[in-house]
Amino acid sequence: MEIEVLFKVAGIGILAAVIVQLLKQNGREEVATVAAIVGLLIATMLMISLLSELIDTIRTTFSLY
Repeated sequence: MEIEVLFKVAGIGILAAVIVQLLKQNGREEVATVAAIVGLLIATMLMISLLSELIDTIRTTFSLY
């Protein structure tokens, strides 16, 4: 597994958490929810490529098509 992808996902999570907390403190709960969802989507998009590689490896290992 590529360690840099894990660091990117962790960084996105921390950044999203900070942004959400700042927005909630300023009374913008709706925008904070949107920011949390956007952070989740960005992290998910990074993980999709790794999941695709994992599925390809499983198919190759077990000769599944």
